[in-house]
Amino acid sequence: MNTGNVILVGAGPGDPGLLTRKGLEALRQAEVVVYDRLVGPEILGLIPETAEKIDVGKQASNHPVPQDRINQLLLEKAREGKRVVRLKGGDPFLFGRGGEELELLRENGIRFQEVPGVTSALSVPAYAGIPVTHRDYCSSVHIITGHAKAGAELKIDFNALRRTNGTLVFLMGVTALPMICKGLLDAGMEGNMPAAVIERGTLPNQRKVVSTLEKLPSAAEEANIVSPAIIVVGRVCALSSSFDWFDNLPLKGREIIVTRPAERNGSLCGKLRALGASVTACPCIRTVEREDNPELDEALENLPRYRWLVFTSPAGPEIFFRRLRQQHKDARALAGLKIAAIGPKTAGEVEKNGVFADLVPEVYDSDHLAQALSDVEGPVLLCRASEGSDALPQLFTQKGIPFADIACYDTVYEAPNSAPVKELVKSGAIVTFTSASTVRGFVKSLPDTDFSGMVGCCIGRQTAAEAEKYGIPIRVAEKATMESLIECIKGV
Repeated sequence: MNTGNVILVGAGPGDPGLLTRKGLEALRQAEVVVYDRLVGPEILGLIPETAEKIDVGKQASNHPVPQDRINQLLLEKAREGKRVVRLKGGDPFLFGRGGEELELLRENGIRFQEVPGVTSALSVPAYAGIPVTHRDYCSSVHIITGHAKAGAELKIDFNALRRTNGTLVFLMGVTALPMICKGLLDAGMEGNMPAAVIERGTLPNQRKVVSTLEKLPSAAEEANIVSPAIIVVGRVCALSSSFDWFDNLPLKGREIIVTRPAERNGSLCGKLRALGASVTACPCIRTVEREDNPELDEALENLPRYRWLVFTSPAGPEIFFRRLRQQHKDARALAGLKIAAIGPKTAGEVEKNGVFADLVPEVYDSDHLAQALSDVEGPVLLCRASEGSDALPQLFTQKGIPFADIACYDTVYEAPNSAPVKELVKSGAIVTFTSASTVRGFVKSLPDTDFSGMVGCCIGRQTAAEAEKYGIPIRVAEKATMESLIECIKGV
């Protein structure tokens, strides 16, 4: 029998950038993923579509899937010959019951591995500006669970903790916060000792309360702090305001929806998250190559007849050069051809194939590309989407420039889960639009929605004009680049 294996993977504290490379590689190869509630949607989005996903999420005092059943589930899936990933928040071996889950596997001869994760005990204080050690404040850090078994009291030696004179980090201790603080006070720790509680650490909606040991329970209650959160006690908490880099990020906590196709949204989503934004990927369109494309094949067979090759999006050169290679041709087939690209991203895709664009307009849209090509000598080979702007064909027709307008791909409108996106739109989220088709796809996915409360940050006037048709308040980036779009978002 082909027995599978199980890999325990620590997903880290929530920020997808803190997932380790080894953990990501395990996820990409998984056939089954068993995950907890503290694993964020961005990390869950990295799971292959073909993998079976099993939610065994547990909350305080609410375990819909008991631990024994989780252990058995891992064994069953491995016995089916599957590559199983047990995905857990933080680090599986730090109060994550990872050892318990491996015991049954070891008893039954199942191969397993453990991929450590970035623990919230260190990373969450760091995102709150709190270094857990500092030579001027302490020389040790102690990590304690603030969670006891159901019906049991906390078994913490508060006297021993006080004597360490180190930083104390309590995980899973929100409900026990008053007992923890009282225990330390009763053990003789001074009431004015700096202390903090940090909710949803490392995520854009992270909140923190910094107070003193004596006042922290009431301050946390007033702020309505809820799980997941960690408690930090120690003199280093006084450094939080000085070292708080996360709350000072320019887009901290802003809700931003990215509508680019899934295969192209990674760079923009990553840059926005790095600036502190809460990013929801909502790919509303998908580019689909036309597999049966005799017009393109014929053009590739007769490239010497053309003087210019024009691309209006990064998808164009990707498909063009892939098709060229399928005909066992390379860049030498372009000898004598000049290449125009609508913008630097499209030009970059051209350059990946060993050639450079001869023309990129100063303003990256179809109208300005048409103006830049108004005096060229034809024939022109135009490779683009089946639903493209009329600017180029109209110009070539008016100027008498012969051209072939070949559709390399179709734009397919997606239908993402609209319920959470609709709520974000109502609450005033920023939505990024990088083409008129992303606007149409977005609107199509949210029928009967009032868009007047949101802000659409658009690349190009044509995209903005499309958004205005649907009553979307717009801002327009100065240039058709991701960097300029991000600057536009910062100004909202």
